[in-house]
Amino acid sequence: MSSADTPTAPPSDPAASAEAAAPGGLKRAEAVARAALLDVESYDLRLDLASDTETFGSVTTVRFTSRGGTTFVDLKPASLRSVHLDGHPVDVDLLRRGRLPLETTEGPHELVVDAVMAFRNDGEGLHRSVDPADGRHYVYGMSFMDAAPSVFACFDQPDLKAPYTLHVTAPEDWVVIGNAPATNPEPGVWELEASQPLSTYFVTLVAGPYHLVRDQHDGIPLGLSARASLAADLDADAEELLTMTKQCFDEFHRLFGIRYPFGDYHQAFVPEFNAGAMENPGCVTFRDQLVFSSKVTRGQRIQRATTVAHEMAHQWFGNITTPLWWDDLWLNESFAEYMGNRVTADVTEYTDAWVYNSFSRRQWGLLADQRPSTHPVAGNGEEDATAALQNFDGISYAKGSSILKQLNATMGNEVFLAGAVDHFRSHFFGNATMHDLFASWERAGAGDLSDFTRGWLVTAGPDRIVLDRAAGALVRTPPPGSPADRSHTFRVATARATDPAGGTAGTGPWALTRVTTRGGRTAYEPEAGAAVVLDPYDDTWAVVEPDAETLAQLPALLPRTDDALLRAGVWNGVRSGYHHAAVAPAAVVDLVEAWLPTEDSDAAIAFTVPWLLRDVLPLTTDGDDAAARVHEAGLAGALAAPAGSTLQLAAFQAAAATAPADRLEHWIAGEGLPDGVEVDDELRWRLLVRLAALGATDRPALDRWLAQEPTTRTRVEHARAVASLPEAAAKEFAWERFTGAVPATNYELEAAGLGLWRPGQEHLTEPYVDRYLQALPTIAEVHQGWVLGQVVTAFFPLTSLRDETVAALHAAADAPGLDATVRRRVVDATDDLEHRLAVARAFGA
Repeated sequence: MSSADTPTAPPSDPAASAEAAAPGGLKRAEAVARAALLDVESYDLRLDLASDTETFGSVTTVRFTSRGGTTFVDLKPASLRSVHLDGHPVDVDLLRRGRLPLETTEGPHELVVDAVMAFRNDGEGLHRSVDPADGRHYVYGMSFMDAAPSVFACFDQPDLKAPYTLHVTAPEDWVVIGNAPATNPEPGVWELEASQPLSTYFVTLVAGPYHLVRDQHDGIPLGLSARASLAADLDADAEELLTMTKQCFDEFHRLFGIRYPFGDYHQAFVPEFNAGAMENPGCVTFRDQLVFSSKVTRGQRIQRATTVAHEMAHQWFGNITTPLWWDDLWLNESFAEYMGNRVTADVTEYTDAWVYNSFSRRQWGLLADQRPSTHPVAGNGEEDATAALQNFDGISYAKGSSILKQLNATMGNEVFLAGAVDHFRSHFFGNATMHDLFASWERAGAGDLSDFTRGWLVTAGPDRIVLDRAAGALVRTPPPGSPADRSHTFRVATARATDPAGGTAGTGPWALTRVTTRGGRTAYEPEAGAAVVLDPYDDTWAVVEPDAETLAQLPALLPRTDDALLRAGVWNGVRSGYHHAAVAPAAVVDLVEAWLPTEDSDAAIAFTVPWLLRDVLPLTTDGDDAAARVHEAGLAGALAAPAGSTLQLAAFQAAAATAPADRLEHWIAGEGLPDGVEVDDELRWRLLVRLAALGATDRPALDRWLAQEPTTRTRVEHARAVASLPEAAAKEFAWERFTGAVPATNYELEAAGLGLWRPGQEHLTEPYVDRYLQALPTIAEVHQGWVLGQVVTAFFPLTSLRDETVAALHAAADAPGLDATVRRRVVDATDDLEHRLAVARAFGA
């Protein structure tokens, strides 16, 4: 995996009543007991998608062998018609909390469950949506974590794998795609072959009037699909997508020597998808914003390329060999993150993928690792499957990827890959643990890895490394409560702003050296007066920050820095220093003003400027002047960049995000634009959202713009713009979606929440602090699963910089009975708010 709201109606049957009361997910001890009791041989699913738009028929036949005893099947129906075990009826009224108990004897069994399931529109289960562009309906399956039982009856845990055969009835103009090749013997009837053994969370189905593109490579049938309204856009992107897919297959086959074993490889771009993508074998699903309908930056194309490669890496890391339990989810995500970036950089046109990764992922991981909710990369100890979803965060992706990169560098590529291949072959179509993988590496020649595991994988939190100039030392501070004695080896860049000479070839003024830190202090004495950037190439996992002397020289040095990855390292250090209130907002604005017109990586701009807008400008003492300076820097960059380039687009987006109202109005009208900039649909809505936040437009005008082109994307941006208006009705518009009073899709919910809390609108938003706090105990009754976490974060009162708000949020998070997802999101967001308050106090905002 690379991350629609339907309020639940009062249930009318015992099954639904029981499910509505479900308190949590599968416990690890329950999974261990069920796996010891059962061997699952096969699933046969019959799904009727044609008879209703609200529900679908689901008949599941499961064949399994039991060692004899009591167990249960997972099931979340709208209604339950019948259940038969070995031909004998099972009382459907026994269904409670999504579980139907079964009494089994020793030997083979056949369970048949005939149920009616509800289509969902929250991005989980069998999600059904209507394309506002043409009114057509689309369906896709997302079975991750605990969503599979809302599609079919199953033993829902990752280590009870089995093959799946699907029989689907659908409207005659639909196409059906799944984990295995499908045939269409008669109109509206689809037969899917038996799949390879799959965990329940991999089972998917993509059905609707999708536009298809077919190809093949090296004996593997390839496919792409997207909504009919995106047909022209998919056709335009198909060559790039298919070329990357072929390049990645060739490289993964070369690296692992194990061919992709799941038959067809289809990539389906589906609407309203919560994650970036999901690695379902044979049919990977992606959010369909990755089919580009407007001009995009190179950074967005790199994001898509690394996502494609990430999901392909999962076919080995996760799909061939799957974690035994969710505490080893890093075996999926960290590996796919590392290999996806590595393969993208090595074999596709996007050789700068690691630059993009440094700007886009490094801070995500470091911030997650410094929060109160930090957890180890591996062995995080989650005993509840639903709670484990919260650990799909920057630690399991960015930190784990960084540590694997370090591990590869330490043991060497040959041993690293040999151990991975041994792991796959030893557990082919099976399940394994971290200890199994490390045993494979040790057999391949890595030596004893216990110290590495202890220091980096099962100890939470990053070390913090800073330069103490007066003492001539690098000072390493371990995270509180996790005193691992880690050593770090990384490069250091040094330069003088006043020195016109160049440094190491390709870096501009910087000279590079390599250092290794051991213990708490390591001698290091730079040349007097030199700027010092620690770990600019992400060689290790640690928080590094520039000291005051370095920070003062960066506005002169950064525009002369040729190496994009080194510039990324500079910005990561500045962002870490700002997070710890060691860098002033004014210093960040000074640096942006000097750097932005000269930056030649659009990914650098695209990830630095939104952080600046969200976290820095609201805390400056001269906010309007600071925004004007950033605006002029962005405009200078747009004028300096090649006309029509993606670099120009990124710089212009920065200018648009800080533009005054009169200039925005001219640009929307197509007037006064830099040569090469064209206002397409995506850019127009960026301008409109900014105009709305300034209060320079109104709801009727935004409605008229939406009516001109009512697409999924414009509907989301319309919600963001309306919620951003500085008026009471706009804030109530957002709030009604949070509470479920007005249904909204998952994307619209998130956009409305982010629009509600605009800096400078505190006179309107402060009453919503108390309303947010009052809603937290019951919000899990309105939203579920992935969307629940999204809305709690999106609607969090991040602009309420008051000690009273922080205290009230802590009290709310500590309240007994609060949903675990809600608590985790509130704790994380409150930590961010406290850091913003620290910056405000330190620098007088």
